[in-house]
This record gives sequence, structure tokens and C-alpha cells, in this order.
Amino acid sequence: MQNLGIQILFQGNNFLRLWEGLWVSLKLAVMSMFFSICLGMLFGMVMTSTNKLVRFFCRLYLETVRIMPQLVLLFLVYFGAAKHLNVNLSGGTAAVLVFTFWGTAEMGDLVRSALESIPVHQYQSGYALGFGKIGVYRHIIIPQTIRRLLPSMMNLLTRMVKTTSLVVLIGVIEVVKVGKQIIDASRYTVPDAALWVYGVIFIMYFAVCYPFSRAAALLDKKLRD
Repeated sequence: MQNLGIQILFQGNNFLRLWEGLWVSLKLAVMSMFFSICLGMLFGMVMTSTNKLVRFFCRLYLETVRIMPQLVLLFLVYFGAAKHLNVNLSGGTAAVLVFTFWGTAEMGDLVRSALESIPVHQYQSGYALGFGKIGVYRHIIIPQTIRRLLPSMMNLLTRMVKTTSLVVLIGVIEVVKVGKQIIDASRYTVPDAALWVYGVIFIMYFAVCYPFSRAAALLDKKLRD
């Protein structure tokens, strides 16, 4: 009987190793997303400043992050820190720093857009009720902002999960790296192993990202109704 490539998935603990690699990817994405939300909320508020110089530097940061590929940022942080700063960062730490740097900019722009979409009379009503600026943001503006941000936040998390596949190039043992190890180990015994292994990795990413994408779409539809 012909040796089917799918058998490679069930040899030893290969299937479990793939799930462990996916768990590494998810941890990196969730940690980066957590820091991105915290810093992005602050950055978004700063972006609404009326100071032209502050707005200029915020826009410069945002456009720099959008123009420069995440892979280049990963290489700059991972290899540049070791060479020029004598700081030996692990691949995981470098990945969290880079994804947070990227996510903060994206999250900040989402927050800015959400804040600017709230009608001015919401602020005025808060001041009329006796709230100070902090009170208006805390009790009126931020709750509405978070509600409007939820679909976009889920989409950003989905993008971040998929982008973690880049960390294989700086030595992080995540799901793509594990898949490559399995393929390399069976290159001669199972020639079509790559098709099955990468196919399963695709399904794993789909299983993780699709629920977030659907939830974001449903939330967006509900908020528009």
C-alpha cells in the first residue's frame, strides 16, 4: 500500500507538536494585542490633540509603521539590538516588541477615528452634567469608543495571529517552524509530507481566525442596525 503523506501527522507526537507550535503563536499574538490595546488607547487620545506638532509626530509614527514591513522591523530589533546595544533578546521578546510597536500605531488610529466619530454634543452634555474632562472620558466617551472599537479590535487580533508566522525567521519555534521540522525529518520517506503538514497548518489558522472574523462582522452589523 502506498505510503500516504497524511500518515506523517500521526507519527510519534507530530500532531501534538503542531498544536504546541500554534499555542506559541497565539501567546505572542495575545500578549502583543494586550499591550497594543493599552498603549493604543493612550496613543489614540494623543492623536486627537489640537497641537499641530504633536499631531505631526503621531502621523509620522503611524505612517512609518504602515510603510515598513513587519519582517524588516523584526530583523532590526532582533539582530540590531544584539549588535549595536549588546542586548540579547529572545525571538519571542523581539516579536512581542515589534508587534506591539505595530499594533499600538494601528490601534491608536482606530481609537482616534472612534473618538472623532462621537458627536460633540456628547462632550457638551457631560460637561453640562458637571463632569470634568476626565469624568466625561471615563463615563461617557470611553464606553462608547470601546463599543465602536470591538469589531476593529477583533480584526486587528486576527491580522496579528497571522503575522506571527514571520517569527519563524528569527528562530521562534512556532507552528510553521514545527511544520518545517516535520517535513525535513521525512523528506525522503514521505515526499508529499509538505502538502499535508502545511494543509493542516492552514486549517489550524483558519479555525483560530475565522471565529474572530465572523464575530467582528456580526458585531459591526449589529452596531450599524
